[in-house]
Amino acid sequence: MFHVGGARSALYNWAVARQSGGTFVLRIEDTDAARNKPEWIDGIVNALSAIGIHDEDPAFEGPYFQSHNADRHREAGLQLFAAGRAYYCDCTREQLRERTGSDHLGYDGFCRERGLAFEEGRALRFRTPDEGETVVVDLIRGEPAFPNGAIEDFVIARGDGSPVFLIANVVDDLDEGITQVIRGEEHLSNTPKQQLLWEALGAEPPVWAHLPVIVNEKRQKLSKRRDKVALEDYLAEGFLPEAMVNYLMLLGWGPGDDREIMPHDELEQLFRIEDVNTAPAFFDVKKLTAFNGDYIRALSPEQFANACAPWLVAPYAPWGPEAFDKDVFEAVAPLAQTRLALLSEITGYVDFLFLDEPVRDEASWSKAMKAGAGDVLSDARAELAAVADWKADDLKAVLLAVGEKHGLKLGKAQAPIRVAVTGRTIGLPLFESMELLGRDRVLARLDAAARSLSVDEESL
Repeated sequence: MFHVGGARSALYNWAVARQSGGTFVLRIEDTDAARNKPEWIDGIVNALSAIGIHDEDPAFEGPYFQSHNADRHREAGLQLFAAGRAYYCDCTREQLRERTGSDHLGYDGFCRERGLAFEEGRALRFRTPDEGETVVVDLIRGEPAFPNGAIEDFVIARGDGSPVFLIANVVDDLDEGITQVIRGEEHLSNTPKQQLLWEALGAEPPVWAHLPVIVNEKRQKLSKRRDKVALEDYLAEGFLPEAMVNYLMLLGWGPGDDREIMPHDELEQLFRIEDVNTAPAFFDVKKLTAFNGDYIRALSPEQFANACAPWLVAPYAPWGPEAFDKDVFEAVAPLAQTRLALLSEITGYVDFLFLDEPVRDEASWSKAMKAGAGDVLSDARAELAAVADWKADDLKAVLLAVGEKHGLKLGKAQAPIRVAVTGRTIGLPLFESMELLGRDRVLARLDAAARSLSVDEESL
């Protein structure tokens, strides 16, 4: 699944590439066979496309596959060995523990001067400088310095000769002409090692930018084991891609004024990677939901209907395709559009229109069907049956009159009617809903509610 943090990183990279006339490079780092499946690659490509990053744009390049460059990775390792910048090591973890007395200390350089040649089981380690420091030029964090003496001689190829991520990443960046690397701050600790590799291979390191971590409401780093983090899950719940893009762009950066809801093109033009802050960015689902509601309300009627389409059929819709009436939905859609925060909510708002019987919410029933509700239902049923013109305004007038008869304001008078007709106390405007349902179906539901209420009262 595509992590929302990865989506934000991709959007920032995309903005920088497009602003500068550069290229956004998608690379699939697939050298770990256990974490590599074709459908996962498709998921990444589809998720990127959903947020507007796709191969139809000239700024997009890829996907490239790290596994296809394995020979170059090995060549680079051998090049470093031949230049004396790397050496083979046959130390085991147990031997290191015996020498250092700790499970936590880094490698002690035991094999540095042993002059070992390649042999199955011997890892290839990069020889880090003993003196000085490695300064990382970071567009967000300035120029953090890392003492070289604190960087262990790290492994660049395993005992079977296969390169590890660090050198594979550097070689791929070199071959693909990467000039800027924009990624999460969890990679900052890798950066001095990668920068040393760039320099050892005779190349100028890229400019780095490490984005602030994204945290939940408890200020804990977003975790796939604990939090909802997959972009696909949010889209499947009914968040619009445009709202997700807008919100993700503001996680750690702002345009410098009080505006937040902005078209992506404008956000992209205003974005400056140097203005991203270093503080953790709070992923506020409530705020994202509010963004989404604003975006839903801004859709045209046609756009809204199209966006709702997935939730009007199985497996989301509890009605069959033969029960769905497109004209009825289009008539009620403007009423629903002003109320939705998520597109997936549309199903619960309109289900009563396409089901033979409404889905009864028991809490709503208990709240509305109190003492006197039966008399209101009975009087309303009689008056509604006699209405000449079945229009919302006339239906409202009937309920006003029934309410006055029982000493009730309209809100109290219509409560049992609403639950009888729609199954819930909260939903679309009642009288417009009744008009769309039609006289026969409304009267039938009032009769059914009266019978149920009678059974309830007898059981007491």
